[in-house]
Amino acid sequence: MDPIQPHIQITTLPTPFIVSNNFQSMENSLRSCFTVAFMVLLLSAGHLQLTEAQSGCDSVQLSWCLQSIVSNIPPSQDCCRRLRGQQACLCRETRDPTFGGYLRHPGARRVATACGVTFPRCN
Repeated sequence: MDPIQPHIQITTLPTPFIVSNNFQSMENSLRSCFTVAFMVLLLSAGHLQLTEAQSGCDSVQLSWCLQSIVSNIPPSQDCCRRLRGQQACLCRETRDPTFGGYLRHPGARRVATACGVTFPRCN
């Protein structure tokens, strides 16, 4: 008796080169778009930082005074030094979404007075 050998035929499907190439093309296009968008973001962030540096305004410097503004703790020497450095920017910083609320707080005028800084009247 002859052993029965199963007949198996393996069929491979053709690779869809067109779909593959379109996918790679789309992937490259997306990668290029993201690269360009990222570069634009970096350039605009650099421009904003340069503009801030040129004007000397840096709202982060005011963070040294936040504890004194919201409590009755006297301002530190660092707070006063940094507040004096930002004195010309206080009106602009009052409109800042991060620190503006603190500068409109009654404690901000108390801290400014304690530091010898004239808090400007802002429009």
